Amino acid sequence: MPIFHAIVLGLVQGLSEFLPISSSGHLLLVPWLFGWNAFAGDPQIEKAFDVALHLGTVVAVVGYFWKDLTVYVREGVRLVVRREQPASADGRLAWLLVLSSIPAAAAGAVGEKYIDEKLGTPVLIAISLIVFGVLLAWADRRAGARGLDDYTRLDALKIGAAQVLALNPGTSRSGITMTAARFLGFGRDAAARASFLMAIPVTIGAVAFKLLKLIGDGIPNGLGVPMLVGIVTSGVSGWLAVWGTLKLIRTRSFMPFVIYRVALGTLVLLLIATGVRSA
Repeated sequence: MPIFHAIVLGLVQGLSEFLPISSSGHLLLVPWLFGWNAFAGDPQIEKAFDVALHLGTVVAVVGYFWKDLTVYVREGVRLVVRREQPASADGRLAWLLVLSSIPAAAAGAVGEKYIDEKLGTPVLIAISLIVFGVLLAWADRRAGARGLDDYTRLDALKIGAAQVLALNPGTSRSGITMTAARFLGFGRDAAARASFLMAIPVTIGAVAFKLLKLIGDGIPNGLGVPMLVGIVTSGVSGWLAVWGTLKLIRTRSFMPFVIYRVALGTLVLLLIATGVRSA
């Protein structure tokens, strides 16, 4: 894999993982749009590089929320070990965020083969970008100012169930969880924070599972340097994406992301309809 391709895909992963625009959709669309054969038709190379990109974004979000996470982990462990009552707000939230990640983790483990084989075509990605972008705009128009201190078990299950839809490339994990949170009345900052934080356990679990498999299979020849480049670029751009998103939505709506999604989805459909790119 050319280093330039690794840099571009790392930047794409880092930015789109946390912006509500779909990282999986972009990682499939970018090579398709530019005619790259980045993985040379080798699924082993593709999966190995995917591990590197997601490892970078995990480091990014953990690094950004490090102070919060140390509190959540400490209080979450204390809640289980000491069984203190009433439960601390941080300990309770920690376990609710873990609960939110369970539906998508279970669905991903069961349906991985179907997702790889049936989903992720340019047409489906384009339609998903548009449809779920419009849904985000609709949800964002609803007034709501609930904070994370008001996060309940029912909220965790509902947002976690919505996250299952993100297994379809083009939906966006952060986008659909922010959409669900806004529908449930959470403020924009709380919706984004919940989305980023609940991504941590499910992403760490997925990366750990794939990393163990990669260690067993071995890194494909010549992919070591591109993987390292991918980790660094996705990590740096991921951190910037988290920071930028939280900064933006404190003063503005999610509409810039909606416009981008609809524009990109429309462009992809036009390229296919005109024969510039094949479906």
